[in-house]
Amino acid sequence: QVQLVESGGGLVQAGESLRLSCVASGNIFRINVMDWYRQAPGKQRELVATITSGGSTNYADSVKGRFTISRDNAKNTLYLQMNSLKPDDTAVYYCYATVQLTAAPNVQPVYWGPGTQVTVSS
Repeated sequence: QVQLVESGGGLVQAGESLRLSCVASGNIFRINVMDWYRQAPGKQRELVATITSGGSTNYADSVKGRFTISRDNAKNTLYLQMNSLKPDDTAVYYCYATVQLTAAPNVQPVYWGPGTQVTVSS
């Protein structure tokens, strides 16, 4: 199986920064798109940022200018640099990836990490 494990969450004050990491392991030929999602209690899961294998990025309007998504393909690792954090950023953050398991073109399985808690106090 392929596993995704997030790390880097914690408790910070408004205005501070955190850097989240997501490490993928297992039988991986290539990781295609990688995303960060977040979900607060009572709210639906929302897409925070996405990055393609080629490095193209997109962000939710609520985090533009504050968050930066990046990846290290050699390490199968995804990052989310979060600056100027706000209480509204409080949520469980999840790593998402579509993974190609072989060199042959096939349906790309989707994998999720278990999440890491980010709490921002005011």
